[in-house]
Amino acid sequence: MRNEFIGELLDSRLVSKMNTCSAHSLNGDFDKEEKIKSLTKIQYNVTQKGADEPPFHNEYWDNYEEGIYVDIVSGEPLFSSKDKYDAHTGWPSFTKPLISNNVVFKSYGLFTAITGMEVRSRNANSFLGHVFNDGPQPTGQRYCMNSASMAFIPKADLVRRGYGAYAAQFSDD
Repeated sequence: MRNEFIGELLDSRLVSKMNTCSAHSLNGDFDKEEKIKSLTKIQYNVTQKGADEPPFHNEYWDNYEEGIYVDIVSGEPLFSSKDKYDAHTGWPSFTKPLISNNVVFKSYGLFTAITGMEVRSRNANSFLGHVFNDGPQPTGQRYCMNSASMAFIPKADLVRRGYGAYAAQFSDD
């Protein structure tokens, strides 16, 4: 059974599909040090030092354009505007990640109930924000993110910027 699964996993069509759907999440070939040098002071403090930007004074808290949000350092796809909602906190909030494997969590033990779990990007280890269990259904989660840790890719630019695999979710019905 295990060998069959591994055989299927290595099937070139499956691997090709995985690479197409999440090329940025699987692709670790970015120069982290060089990218970090290009960050603004607030982007650096948030992604590298774990700071939070001020509420209501950040780029995406009230952005409702269709598109995806990616890690500012690695380009990993993180969140979709389809899952964004107004939590009235002053930070962009989402019900779930676009690709769950692109985010990792860090617990603070007893303080987790108060501060939420820390959320970081997988490849760049950028601090993104926190996740709380007070969000809307169906997930019940609120991913409260820092705008400074993300770049927004509008729907119209997804293909041009290399994120074409995510364009279908914004099809005009």
